[in-house]
Amino acid sequence: MAILSAIIQMLGGLAMFLYGIEVMGDGLKNSSGAALKRVLEKVSGNLVTGVLTGTLVTAVIQSSTATIVLAVALIGAGVLTLKQAVAIVMGANIGTTVTAWITNLAFMEGGGNFFLWLFDTDTLAPIALFLGIVLIMFVKSRKAKTVGDISMGFGILFIGLMNMTGAVKGFANSPAFMEILASFSDKPVLGILSGLVLTVIVQSSSATVAMLQSLSATGAMDFSGVYPIIMGINIGTTLVTAFYCFVGKSHKDSRRTGLVHVVFNTIGTVIFMIILSVMQHFQVFGAAFWHMEASSTVIAIFQSLFNVFTCILLLPFVNQLVKLSLFVVKDEPEKEHPHPELLTLGSNLYISPAIAVFEGTKAVAAMGELAKTNFAKGCRLLTQYDEETAKEIDADEDCLDQFADAADNFFIGLSKNVETEADDRQLDMLMQTVPCFERLGDYAVNMVELADRLQAESTTFSEMAKHEMSVMYNAVNEILNITIEAFTRDDNELAKAIEPLEETIDDMVMLLRDRHTKRLKNGTCSIGSGLVFMEALTYLERAADHCSSVAVMMLARNNESILHNHHEYLREIHAGNDVAYLSERERRREQYIKPLKEMQ
Repeated sequence: MAILSAIIQMLGGLAMFLYGIEVMGDGLKNSSGAALKRVLEKVSGNLVTGVLTGTLVTAVIQSSTATIVLAVALIGAGVLTLKQAVAIVMGANIGTTVTAWITNLAFMEGGGNFFLWLFDTDTLAPIALFLGIVLIMFVKSRKAKTVGDISMGFGILFIGLMNMTGAVKGFANSPAFMEILASFSDKPVLGILSGLVLTVIVQSSSATVAMLQSLSATGAMDFSGVYPIIMGINIGTTLVTAFYCFVGKSHKDSRRTGLVHVVFNTIGTVIFMIILSVMQHFQVFGAAFWHMEASSTVIAIFQSLFNVFTCILLLPFVNQLVKLSLFVVKDEPEKEHPHPELLTLGSNLYISPAIAVFEGTKAVAAMGELAKTNFAKGCRLLTQYDEETAKEIDADEDCLDQFADAADNFFIGLSKNVETEADDRQLDMLMQTVPCFERLGDYAVNMVELADRLQAESTTFSEMAKHEMSVMYNAVNEILNITIEAFTRDDNELAKAIEPLEETIDDMVMLLRDRHTKRLKNGTCSIGSGLVFMEALTYLERAADHCSSVAVMMLARNNESILHNHHEYLREIHAGNDVAYLSERERRREQYIKPLKEMQ
């Protein structure tokens, strides 16, 4: 009965430990998401940089599996190459050892020293929990909540450790259990298998190491019995990450990354088992070394040394590991997507909301660039018809529609994970921008339909209409270029230049409609081409309107007054209450409306 009670207490402590790691990791990830994004952006072909990046990211988010899944997601997004991802995987193995050192704090004895007493579990856990709940409940800010989550996770983690350590005392009274622990010293293969299986079941190498550190409190485990278990844990965590890398329709380089992780840790384990077995056989360092008590600190030290030395040993062979993965996971013959930059969004990016928002912004910018190009092609068809171009526009419009649907689903899912206000506002802007860019693609198709009508009726615009439409094209093309550039560069100052041009385009449309109506009345333009001209003006005007909407949404992110009332902001600047706006509008009128008036 006592053993059953101890097992239940051990499982409860493990559950609290896992939850504490998750809460603390989420808090750390949310507080440093932007920094992680900058770090990952700067990963270069330098392998050492990749290893350091993997170490840092794993130390922050407290999960090597999460880091590797994130690297896999970034491969699919085209941010990382396979070689860079492999270096990050190597670093993740080192970064995961940080958790063992945090856990080791729970086994420190105060001994009358105030500093050590402060870090004693009985002292640190209640302090962390109290600080966390105060920040979460009484300080109304996202930053405070994030720090509170970190503190609460820290406290829950230590409470879980205390429960596991308390449960071990029940095991310590069982001769059978103590005999099992002692048997690992003589059966290293059993130790490897135990560590591997337990890690696969728990789905966390950090939790398995923490359990091992808790068991070390029995005093029945010596170093020769512990090191095989730690090596098995390292292999077990590769099987966990391999599952994420291979599941579903994953990117081929994602599967290769998972394979390299398995091979890397397996080779490291085999090499070190051989070396350590030989050293133990010849009693290198003396018999006392191999049979010394495996304390929590010894476990943390060995795990760190094993992962660091494995990385140093195999880092020069990264190219060979990559070649092996390319040989095993071969390229599959598949139809190449015409716009792979639109295929980068996936729920695996949710593991780091800041990076997911960043990648989402890049993908929407690529969508805008394609929509702009498509619209320009559609406009040219009105005066220079080409059937192949018309087919390209239709094909690209299908890509835009598919991306719009995928982006909507991606951003809705991401909205449940975003924590920072800045990312939340950016996400709102992205969700409203996608329909604007999607409509640009629709207008391109509308232009194709208008061009088809001109072809079917064997008619064309008058020379005057062609000249007028040319000026109109130039204005709309410029506003589209400014909009996409401002969005891609995240340039609010450039975005402010959009509205004066949009208002100028509105005035141009009114002028040209009036003038073309007169041409229809006096018969200098056919009814068929005249109606096409009028509809084309409508689509050009609407394209400019959507550019205005994107600009306003960009500006609203950092301006509360614009955020809460877009229409009031536009009414104010149109009323002439902004000197810079008036100056830019006059410049645009001089640039585009004056030439139109001179054509009469």
